Amino acid sequence: MNTWVNDAIGKINADAHRSADTHLFKLPAPRLQGVDIYLKDESTHPTGSLKHRLARSLFLYALCNGKITEGTTIVEASSGSTAVSEAYFARMIGVPFIAVLPKSTARSKIRLIEFFGGQIHFVESAPQMHDASVALADKIGGYFMDQFTYAERATDWRGNNNIAESLFTQMEHEPHPIPAHIIMSAGTGGTSATIGRYIRYKGYDTRLTVVDPENSVFFDSYQCGDRSLTSEMSSRIEGIGRPKVEHSFQPDVIDDMIRVPDAASVATMQWLETRIGRRPGPSTGTNLWGVLQVAKQMQDAGQRGSIVTLLCDSGERYLDTYYNPDWVAECIGECQTHLRALELDFD
Repeated sequence: MNTWVNDAIGKINADAHRSADTHLFKLPAPRLQGVDIYLKDESTHPTGSLKHRLARSLFLYALCNGKITEGTTIVEASSGSTAVSEAYFARMIGVPFIAVLPKSTARSKIRLIEFFGGQIHFVESAPQMHDASVALADKIGGYFMDQFTYAERATDWRGNNNIAESLFTQMEHEPHPIPAHIIMSAGTGGTSATIGRYIRYKGYDTRLTVVDPENSVFFDSYQCGDRSLTSEMSSRIEGIGRPKVEHSFQPDVIDDMIRVPDAASVATMQWLETRIGRRPGPSTGTNLWGVLQVAKQMQDAGQRGSIVTLLCDSGERYLDTYYNPDWVAECIGECQTHLRALELDFD
């Protein structure tokens, strides 16, 4: 490797050492007797989301594979959070960055990408992102980072302070240290692949359930085993759910999947805000809705144990969308029925 690449890798590794690990906190849920719920707060990363881990891994993977050299323009297909984090690391090592985004991406995320020095290339909808990114990278002689292909292989799933190792380490002193369930959503599928592989590698008695929003093909593909499924529609829960089965989605390490209504995701996001005093993003609502359904099933069956999920990012990125009642009414629909059900079952 040349001096520039060595220096770039050193800067990225130094950033990782400067950042303390994200917190794991217990959710107050007095009605759930014997079932403890924990959220790992990924919003505290320097770029504010779970995607900070992915972006770091993708940059190190590309640098070590000789794909990025001095002056290489990075292109990425992203609905926002990955692009924010990649713009941060691109600026850190001094290379240009272009994010290919759907026009529906939250304006706050666009501002963050631009804040970190990234440029924006818009497409009409999520199904167009990949081909547009390939064409743009080819046209300018850049490198398409391709999170949806490389997410599952860029992270060391056996440990090395990945999210799974961190989560299990933080649970060691809890009443139920080995979670009965880990529940999370899939964007690329890379994080669920890392967690599922780590569970098997360590031999833990933990079930991995992936929750999926409407207009995503992950759930249907898992049910029928067909990886060729596609959809012409975009997920309405920003950052998760895909119109095709991405390479990083690894169904064989998943124990179960749950489809979550979009209105339930938004209602659970709102419900969580009243419990923790700050705003989570909509994908956290998807995660927690799944958690609460599984927790209720455990309680009804007389089972005890812990469930862990992720708080993926902050709701401050969605003030003009998921926290705007007019936008929710127009784009998601009525959420009060789900919110009342949550209050009835868990308050």
